[in-house]
Amino acid sequence: MNLKKILFTAIQPTGSMTLGNYTSILSNVKKVQNDYFCLFCVADLHAITVRNNPNELKKTTLDALAFYLASGANPNKSIIFVQSSVYEHVYLNWVLNCYSYVGELSRMIQFKEKSLQNKNSINSGLLNYPILMASDVLLYKTNKILVGEDQKQHLEFIKKIVYRFNSLYGDVFTAPIAIDFLSKLKIMSLLNPNKKMSKSDINRKSTIFLLDNQDSIFKKIKNSVTDSEDPGLIIYDKFNKSGISNLLNIVSLLTKVKIKDLEIKYKNVNYKKFKEEVAEIISEKLFCLQKKFFDFRKNEDYLYEVAISGAEKAKMKAQKTIFLVNKSIGLFNYYYNY
Repeated sequence: MNLKKILFTAIQPTGSMTLGNYTSILSNVKKVQNDYFCLFCVADLHAITVRNNPNELKKTTLDALAFYLASGANPNKSIIFVQSSVYEHVYLNWVLNCYSYVGELSRMIQFKEKSLQNKNSINSGLLNYPILMASDVLLYKTNKILVGEDQKQHLEFIKKIVYRFNSLYGDVFTAPIAIDFLSKLKIMSLLNPNKKMSKSDINRKSTIFLLDNQDSIFKKIKNSVTDSEDPGLIIYDKFNKSGISNLLNIVSLLTKVKIKDLEIKYKNVNYKKFKEEVAEIISEKLFCLQKKFFDFRKNEDYLYEVAISGAEKAKMKAQKTIFLVNKSIGLFNYYYNY
């Protein structure tokens, strides 16, 4: 019998994985796997809110599986699976749609931002994205979730649904809590440190991708924005020194050293030397990850084996929750016998 608390996390397989994916999720895989019973999900259903090339989506889904494995996710200890292989996610998504309100969905920051970016293609999936995310989490009686600070609003929405549903039908769902490592530190664009680093940024020089080579990393960090105020002074000040603060965030997230200690370490270091050290730290971390990634990625048969086995395990857990949901609201439980 598993006595560990349950942790769920997901990676969306759109575009190339970035340094943000590494610091928020992948770098923590080993730690959470030791402390919790983990479900590592590739959220491909979330990826189709924008138009994708089918072959590209298949490729990036396999990439995500390989990145999980390269980061230490162990299919003998955890469940590693692809979201669309477990139909219960979509089933629960519909049920929870009936306990969510259009007004609260339209107020979501992510919906507002993406609506502005895609004015001619605002589909209902984009609006309902938080409900599918809630289904992902609640389907497995999740106690903890591993997410970045930018998902805080979605987490609060999930808690609202839990309270709303449980107040009507009893103790059906578990309200999840986010794990807080250094999640409040955000990695921003290298060329515009006032906006988040993004895989969809038109200028690829703004983003560190997980498969960037050392030369590319050094060039991007060398050309990253710093500031003109107190040149050479390396301190954390996200308003007046947003570029330097962003680089300090990156180092802190990768080394697990607190910002205040980094300020002391780099007190007498100039910008050129500091940037070189930042690039070196990133390169060392990603080199180790890349080597393992390519070992797994070239063996697609194994990736499919992991995904199929993981989906079967996830489905067994998901069906138990669907049984409870159906029973609580009076839906027919013909296919389930728990």
